[in-house]
Amino acid sequence: MNRENSHPAWSLEPAGPKDLDPIADLKDQVMRADLERLGRWDPDRSRRRVRGSFSVGHTSVILVDGAFAGTVTVSPDDHGGRHLEMFYLSPHLQGRGLGGAVLRHLLAEADAAAEPVRLTVLRGSAAQRLYERHGFAVEHQDPVDVHLLRPVPAATPADLR
Repeated sequence: MNRENSHPAWSLEPAGPKDLDPIADLKDQVMRADLERLGRWDPDRSRRRVRGSFSVGHTSVILVDGAFAGTVTVSPDDHGGRHLEMFYLSPHLQGRGLGGAVLRHLLAEADAAAEPVRLTVLRGSAAQRLYERHGFAVEHQDPVDVHLLRPVPAATPADLR
């Protein structure tokens, strides 16, 4: 079976205040091992960061069969374009192509608006490979974070017709 094509049907819905706790719980579940590996795990800090990044105007929940399956926030970036963060999927749905499908959808929206996309991953995170497969490249890094950029794709001759 081709895992890339085995993702379940999904939808994005605007997040509401009721989604804040499930999103914080999911972040803890998904990120804890990587944060512990880097000596950065602090459950209170983790929840503060979710509250600080959560925005009903920019955060969406990912639904699979109508049930909460993940989250993503796409907000204006300080350098222009879009900033993608808080992109978490329930562990039982990871590795089935769902993350790639959601990411392709978000990148198509950014491309239609001719906007670059930036994001940050933890050093050593498996997620970095997903982003690099979708055109992101390292912009800079520090001892904890890797900052990635996906520029607006160059126009092809077919686009100019």
